[in-house]
Amino acid sequence: MIKKISISVLLLASFMFITTSCEDYLDVNKNVDAPDYVEAYLYLAGITQQYQGMYWDIRATGPLTQMMGTSSYTTFATHYYSSGSDAGGEIWRVVYWLQGMNLENLINQSVEAENWTLAGIGYAMKAYSWDQITKYHGELILKDAFVPGLLSHKYDYQDTIYKAVRDWANLAIEYLSKPDATVYGTKLSANDYIYGGDPEKWKKFAYGVIVRNLASLTNKTDFSTEYATELLDAASKTFTSNADNATVRVAGGSAAAAQSGYNNFWGVSRANLSRVYWQHEYAVQVFTGTVPTYDPATGNKTTVTGNTYYPYQLAATQIVCDTIITVPGHYDPRVAVKLATTDDAAYTNLDNAYAIKKRRYYGGSFTGLTGPIGTAPSYYGRNSSSAATSTNDAAHDGIGRWIYRDDAPYILMTYAEMKFCLSEALWKLNRMGEALQAFKDGVMADLDFTGNYILTGKQGKIVNGVQTTLGVTGGDKLTKAVFTTMAGEYASGPYVDGLTEANFTLSHIMMQKWVALYPWGATEAWVDMRKYHYDIAYTGDYPASGNGWDLSIVTQKWDTDPSKVYKGLYLSPAQVQSRKVAYNTFNEGSPCYRIRPRYNSEYMWNKPSLEGLKPISGMAPNYQCSIPWFAYPGNMPTN
Repeated sequence: MIKKISISVLLLASFMFITTSCEDYLDVNKNVDAPDYVEAYLYLAGITQQYQGMYWDIRATGPLTQMMGTSSYTTFATHYYSSGSDAGGEIWRVVYWLQGMNLENLINQSVEAENWTLAGIGYAMKAYSWDQITKYHGELILKDAFVPGLLSHKYDYQDTIYKAVRDWANLAIEYLSKPDATVYGTKLSANDYIYGGDPEKWKKFAYGVIVRNLASLTNKTDFSTEYATELLDAASKTFTSNADNATVRVAGGSAAAAQSGYNNFWGVSRANLSRVYWQHEYAVQVFTGTVPTYDPATGNKTTVTGNTYYPYQLAATQIVCDTIITVPGHYDPRVAVKLATTDDAAYTNLDNAYAIKKRRYYGGSFTGLTGPIGTAPSYYGRNSSSAATSTNDAAHDGIGRWIYRDDAPYILMTYAEMKFCLSEALWKLNRMGEALQAFKDGVMADLDFTGNYILTGKQGKIVNGVQTTLGVTGGDKLTKAVFTTMAGEYASGPYVDGLTEANFTLSHIMMQKWVALYPWGATEAWVDMRKYHYDIAYTGDYPASGNGWDLSIVTQKWDTDPSKVYKGLYLSPAQVQSRKVAYNTFNEGSPCYRIRPRYNSEYMWNKPSLEGLKPISGMAPNYQCSIPWFAYPGNMPTN
C-alpha cells in the first residue's frame, strides 16, 4: 500500500516536471499489474522539484516577517491562524507526502546498492527539508513517520528533531565522501536539478544545513558551550562563493510551457503574486533608509513639511542605507532590484544611475495596499494585477523580473546567508573583528547574488516622436552594468566597508541578513525574528502574558534601545502610529510563534496526539502562539 502510494506521487511529479528519458521512466514495473518499484535515481527529479512548496508557504511567512502584506493570507498577516484550513501547510505536504516515502525509498535503495553519492544526496535533502519543517511547525511526527499500519502518530519534540537533522546531514557528508564505484552516466546529472550530481557541492550543502540549523540556536544560554564550535566548523566547510548556492532550476516557457508548473511559482504566468500580495511598508523603510522616529509618549511619528515622499522625521541612525543619493555609497542598489516601483514605466533610464536612485518606492500595510505614504505596486512594478498576455500592453509584464520571473530558479540557500550566520555566531562569541569581516563578506555576496538574476527590460517604443510604454515586456528597470557600479560604491561606503568595530552591532548583521533573505528566505527570517522574540520588551527568560503583552497591546522596545535588533519593526498591536490593532482574542495577546500542522492531516486524523502536546496543547485555540524550543533560552517548560 505505502509503496504504491509513493510511486503514484513520483509519477505525478514526473509528469509535472521534465525528468529523464522515456525508456527509463516507463521501465518501473516488477509487478505487471501495478508499479511497485522504481530505480532509486528516478525518484530524484520529482523530489527535488517539490521544493517549490517552500515558495507556496512564503505567502504565510512573508506577511509574518513584514516582508509582504496580503489581502489573501490575512490570518498570517495578523498573526492568527486557525486549525480549519490547509493554508500555509505546503511544507507539511512536501515532507510527509510529496517527498515522503519517495525520499525514503531513494535513500534505502541507494544504501542497499552502495550508490553512495545518491544516498548522500538523499540524506542531504532530508536534512534540509526536516530543518525547514520543524522551524515552521515546531513539534513533528518523526519516529512514527512512514511506519506501516499506524492509525495514529505520536509527536516528537524539537530538540530531538534538531539532532536528527544534523545526524542526517553528517550521514550525507559521510556517504558523499565514500568512493562510489557506481557508473551513473546521466542518471544524476539529468535528474538532479540543484547540483547536477556533484558530490562536492552536495557536501557543502549538507554543511550549510548544519549551519542553518545551529544558527537558530544563537540566543540560547548554552549556545557558546554546546553549539558554537559545531557551527563554526560547518561554516568553514560550506559555501565558498555564490557558485555554491543551492537553487532549483526551472524550465520556464511562460504561456508556451507544456505544464504551468514548468514556470516559477512567482512568475507572471502562474499569477500567484498578483496584487493580493505586495511589499510591506517595513521593507520599503529598510531598503530605502527611511525608518521613521516615533514619539515614545504618544507613539506617533514626527511629521516634517516640504517633502511628500518622506513626510516623517527619519531615525538618525539607519542600519542598511540612507537617503543621500549625491554621495556614493549611501544608496543600496538592491532596492532597485528586490522591490517594485511604478517609476520609469517606459524603461527609459535603465543605465542612468542618478535617475535610478531618485525612484520612489511605496509599501502597503499588513492587509491593505495603501501604506503611510502611498500605494504599493504589484511585485512586477505595475498598478494592476500583472499577467502574461500581449507584449504591447503596458499593463502586463511578459515573463516578470528578477526572481519573480517565469524561468527564475527556486532559491534554497545562499553563500551570503552562510556568512551572516557565521557573523552572528562570532558576534555572540565576542570575536568582533572576525564577525565584522564575515558581515562584510555577506553583504558583498548578496550584492553579487542580487545582480546575477537581473534581466533588463526593454524600453517602450517611440511613436510620432513621443515616448510610450508600448512594447514594454517587463523585466528589471536597470542594467547589470549600472547595478554593478552602484553595488561597488555601496560596498565601499559607510554601511559596509566603512563600518568599524566601534559602531558594528547585532542589528547590522540581522537586518542585512533580512535584506539578503528578502523575500525567498522569509521562513528563515521568521526564525530569526522569533528567536529574538520580535524585539518585545520583557523581563525574565522569555515574554509572556503580562510581561510583554496583554490582550490588546504588545510592548516592544523602542528603536533607541541598543538591545533592539530589528530597528523600525513594530508588530500590529504595538502602540505606534499605523499599528494599535489587537490580535484575535484566541491569541490571548501573543504574536504567532509557529504554524499549525496541516489541517487535512492532523486535525482530521490525529487529534489525540495533538491534544497531548506541551506546554500548549495542539488543540488549544492559541497553539499557534506556543513558543518553539529553539526560541527558549533553555529547555521548554512542561506546563
